[in-house]
Amino acid sequence: METNIDKRALYSLSYGLYLVSSRKGDKLNGQVANAVMQVTSDPVSIVACLHKDNLTTEYVRDSGVFSVSILEEDTPMTFIGTFGFKCGRDMDKFCTCSHEIGVTGAPLVMDHTVAAIEARVIREVEIFTHVMFFGEVAASRIIKTAKPLTYAYYHEVKKGKSPKNAPTFSLNEVK
Repeated sequence: METNIDKRALYSLSYGLYLVSSRKGDKLNGQVANAVMQVTSDPVSIVACLHKDNLTTEYVRDSGVFSVSILEEDTPMTFIGTFGFKCGRDMDKFCTCSHEIGVTGAPLVMDHTVAAIEARVIREVEIFTHVMFFGEVAASRIIKTAKPLTYAYYHEVKKGKSPKNAPTFSLNEVK
C-alpha cells in the first residue's frame, strides 16, 4: 500500500543515465540504466541494478562482467530509445553504434559516451524485481569531455520516460 509514498520525493534522488553492457559468448547486449553507483574506493567497486527479466542481466550472469558507458547530455533520444526501449532479443543494438571490447571482454559503447568503466562481478543481490550486480572495477577511462546526462535532465529537458522494467517506471505518472 503506497498511501504514504509521495513519488515526487523520489525525483529528488540524483541519478545519471548509463548504458550497462555485457556479453554471452560472442553475443553483445546493453541497456539504459539509471541505477549505477560507486560503492567503495579501495578496491574501486561499483554496482549496477538491472531488471531480472532483461537480456543484459542474463549476459552479466553468464559472463561475470559488465561495462558502464556514461552518456553525455547531448545524447539523441533515438540512441537512448535503441538501448532503453528495444530488446536485444529482437535486434543487435551494437550494430547501431561504435564500440570496443574492453579488457574484461565486455563491450564499451563509444558513441555519446563521456567515460567507460569495466567491472568483474563479485556479488549479486536480488531485490524484488531487480538484481544488483556488485563489481570490482578492472578498467576505466575518459572518452570525451562533455557534461554527463542526468536522469533529471533526461526527464525535464528531453521529456524522456522510463521503460517498463526500469526501477523508476512508476514515476512516469508523476508530474
